[in-house]
Amino acid sequence: MTASSLPVVELTDVADPRVAEYTGLTDVALRTRYEPEAGLYMAESSNVIRRALAAGHRPRSFLMAPRWLDSMADVLRAHPDAPVYVAPEPVLEELTGFHLHRGALAAMHRPELPHLADVLAGAHRVAVLEDVVDHTNVGAAFRSAAGLGVDAVLVTPRCADPLYRRSVRVSMGTVFQVPWTRIDPWPGGIDVLRAHGFVTASLALADDAVTLDELAADPPERLALVLGAEGHGLKPATVAASDVIVRIPMGHGVDSLNVAAASAVAFWATRRG
Repeated sequence: MTASSLPVVELTDVADPRVAEYTGLTDVALRTRYEPEAGLYMAESSNVIRRALAAGHRPRSFLMAPRWLDSMADVLRAHPDAPVYVAPEPVLEELTGFHLHRGALAAMHRPELPHLADVLAGAHRVAVLEDVVDHTNVGAAFRSAAGLGVDAVLVTPRCADPLYRRSVRVSMGTVFQVPWTRIDPWPGGIDVLRAHGFVTASLALADDAVTLDELAADPPERLALVLGAEGHGLKPATVAASDVIVRIPMGHGVDSLNVAAASAVAFWATRRG
């Protein structure tokens, strides 16, 4: 299938108002304010776009260089109501603020978040990301959750947006595969998890912490692994409210891992089956 008959809009002006939502995507402060309020998010790369569409998300528009039209033709034909904007790569780079080397961008309609009870129903192992503000770490944690069989991810009110462009890209689109929602209030949400039968295990450094090996040797039927923000880790109130505190055994004087690395280790150690 080729793109020869696709209706495209050729761009020559980066100030074209039709592509205003693609402008300056590297400005973190702007995008984290604008994307949720406008009900959109950005999917970057052909693979990520395909995963978003496979999850049932709807595109608002597409943006790409001409050389990507053929490889994306089947996707573009399947969504005729979403305009396709095409521009030379220097124009795209000036428009978005970065080198678009992964094929394409799509502005996607942001889906409504599911209710917490619906996300927890049938889940046996969930992850809670408490105030993780680095989008790269959020995306990496989602990728590990998808690859290592975590049933759902819960993010606290101050956690970075999993649908921010960098989070989506780092996750390789797995944010569309793993059910997730926000848990609010927090740490009051621990009581909600407990009411649903989950044992809350917080990864933190504490004198009374059990090792991850000990937890994995006799895991509860329903387990919620709680991982904290970069730097200072989990809130004291979260640790105090948890059912168990868990530490990853470390060597060579290293006390802890980056939160994304810690999530992968914990998900692997507690995997089911």
